[in-house]
Amino acid sequence: MPVDEKTCRSCGRRITWRKKWADDWDQVRFCSTACRRRGVTPEDQALEDAFRELLAARPRTGGVDPADAVARVGARPDAAVSDLEEPARRAARRLVAAGEAEIVQGGRVVDPSSAKGPFTVRRSR
Repeated sequence: MPVDEKTCRSCGRRITWRKKWADDWDQVRFCSTACRRRGVTPEDQALEDAFRELLAARPRTGGVDPADAVARVGARPDAAVSDLEEPARRAARRLVAAGEAEIVQGGRVVDPSSAKGPFTVRRSR
């Protein structure tokens, strides 16, 4: 079993090695067929940019609620705020995978692949 850990390019979750991927582990980029189909849309990129802008405007220890990023991107008439909640969570996980941010719940940094419920995003320390 390979020791290198991978992160899904679409949702930012940890990819668990499977025996069926033994021959092409180096080619695995997505955790599921749904993520492969979804990919990373311009809206996803806009959410990542919104997180970056909001984090840059806050103190180093300050956090950003994903709803703030949704509100910034959701101001467009073609995007409903509720439709952007899960994409915002995916964007936050991708920022964590890139080493740009941390996901915090109850004052503690949590694993982005298993975080459930409300969380905040802060710059990496």
